[in-house]
Amino acid sequence: MAGALLLVGLSASAHGQSSDEVGFQSYLQTLRAQAIAQGVRPATADSVIAGLTLNPRVIELDRAQPGGNPANPSNANPPLAPYLRQHLGAALIAQGRDKYLAQRPRLARIEAETGVPESIMVAIWGHETSYGKVMGTFDLPRALATLAYEGRRRDLFANEFIATLKIVDRGIPREKLVGSWAGAMGGPQFLPSVYLRLARDGDGDGRADIWSSDADTLASIGNYFYNAGWRRGQPWGVAVTLPAGFDRSMVTNRLISPRCPRVFARASGWRSIAEWRALGVMPAGRPLPADSVQATLIEPDGPGQTAYLLTGNYRVILDYNCSNFYAISVGLLADAVEQ
Repeated sequence: MAGALLLVGLSASAHGQSSDEVGFQSYLQTLRAQAIAQGVRPATADSVIAGLTLNPRVIELDRAQPGGNPANPSNANPPLAPYLRQHLGAALIAQGRDKYLAQRPRLARIEAETGVPESIMVAIWGHETSYGKVMGTFDLPRALATLAYEGRRRDLFANEFIATLKIVDRGIPREKLVGSWAGAMGGPQFLPSVYLRLARDGDGDGRADIWSSDADTLASIGNYFYNAGWRRGQPWGVAVTLPAGFDRSMVTNRLISPRCPRVFARASGWRSIAEWRALGVMPAGRPLPADSVQATLIEPDGPGQTAYLLTGNYRVILDYNCSNFYAISVGLLADAVEQ
């Protein structure tokens, strides 16, 4: 056995390949077999896999993520204001207003079909890719195969790799499969499996091209939010002020979410808008929703700073990206672009 391992090492060295690369090439054949078993055409699998090599940079980026190194957990809750300064600048808002106005007929049609507000679709597009300008430059099959081979989340990334092959089988050209190092792609930054479920053709050409078509991007975002349960006619939330001496113990959330528990733990328990009014909570700009609407309270920067009442539609934004800062900034961008 030791002699066999030595021969493998010598062979890899002779061909200029590291042991990781040899292992990766072997693993690609495993992925190929899994893909074909799931209905991918062998010719598609072979054409995409041909020439793929391990991408060490992708592994570096994955291991640098929070949670990627269990020895360095991060439990702090940073303030919201610096995040908003970075992610909700004047340029993003101005560009969003331009896109909002330019796309109104198309957006109105999607809102009529899905109930998802035009401004929310634009805000997601802006936050994810700066309205299609920053969509990533990593070759997706190579990145996803690398992440699957690395093994920390093998099942997830193996399935996403196979989904990219299915996308090619649907007629999307191989060269379009470019995106982030973790597999998000196109204007909405969908993972390949999400693309297969929810991407939509918005311009009527028979193909959901979320890389090149603004219409397809917006239709796909609208469909995602519709599928996630967006409630027609309800806002995502509103900024509010609390009365002096507000007793927060009365509205403590005593439930533990099985998904993103730290994110959901920052919100209060649910109360109707009528109940929040009775507690002295007042709007700080836009009016409150109807009294029957259920909402939770969040104070992202602590007592004395801007607070928000958040409806069930806020939870739909969290379904897109489970971060309170992300979801609040999307809502605020949506409010700004439609003014």
